[in-house]
Amino acid sequence: MTRIVRIASAAYPIDWFEGFDAYRAKITRWVQEAADCDLLVFPEYGAMELASLGGLEIAADLEASLHEVARHAPARDTLHAELAAAHGLHILAASGPAFEGSRPVNRAVLFGPQGRIGHQDKQIMTRFEREEWHVTGAPGLRVLDTPLGRLGVLICYDAEFPLLARALAEAGVEIILTPSCTDTVAGFNRVRVGAMARALESQCVVVHSPTVGNVAWNPAIDENRGRAAIYAPSDGFWPESGVVAEGEMDVPGWVKASVDLDLVAESRRNGRVLPFRDWAESVQSRLVD
Repeated sequence: MTRIVRIASAAYPIDWFEGFDAYRAKITRWVQEAADCDLLVFPEYGAMELASLGGLEIAADLEASLHEVARHAPARDTLHAELAAAHGLHILAASGPAFEGSRPVNRAVLFGPQGRIGHQDKQIMTRFEREEWHVTGAPGLRVLDTPLGRLGVLICYDAEFPLLARALAEAGVEIILTPSCTDTVAGFNRVRVGAMARALESQCVVVHSPTVGNVAWNPAIDENRGRAAIYAPSDGFWPESGVVAEGEMDVPGWVKASVDLDLVAESRRNGRVLPFRDWAESVQSRLVD
């Protein structure tokens, strides 16, 4: 018996809204377009489009825009929970700022047919987040148990750090979700290469969802480059390229693919190479004279 999961990864454009109903209509349309799937993944900082609800002055201000977006989190959570329930699927909502102290974290929330499942905060901040935007990291990885399988989330820059993915893989995670927001092709490729490497090392599926397009009204998300993709280890059971599916560069829309999660266990047990099993040998290696 196979465990087939139909996945949709969004290459997501940022829009301006005059009211929350316009945002609701957009998200509803996007979810409806991927309602033939079991798991939908939206990108990092996609929630920042809600800064537009505060008007141009607030949307253009780095600090004010964070508070404006966070202010709409309850309504946004309700919307995603309703859509997940209505369509019987799982949605990783676009990440955004969440204040639990004086400074915000970058949080992505997972919803299922029964409601909110849990969240993951970004672990390691980029220089812009750390030095200019003052968004903070929130150390602590979570395993999100779902009927689809065990999921984990590495938000953008987090995917560039092998030990984070390793911790998730050792906890039984089969699919790693990687929402991203990058303003250059180089930045996108750093996350892309990281995501593909994490799929190889952990012998699992990695889903990459980026923001795309230009945004004139907010300096934090003014340029967005990337393509949506679904990656797997190129170890004999998956495509030789390691690319299960990918979209066109900077083109909005869903990228969809069906994956058999039984192949994750089979890869880890009987792949052409076994990096998941052999990881300990790399940790034990030391420089010699």
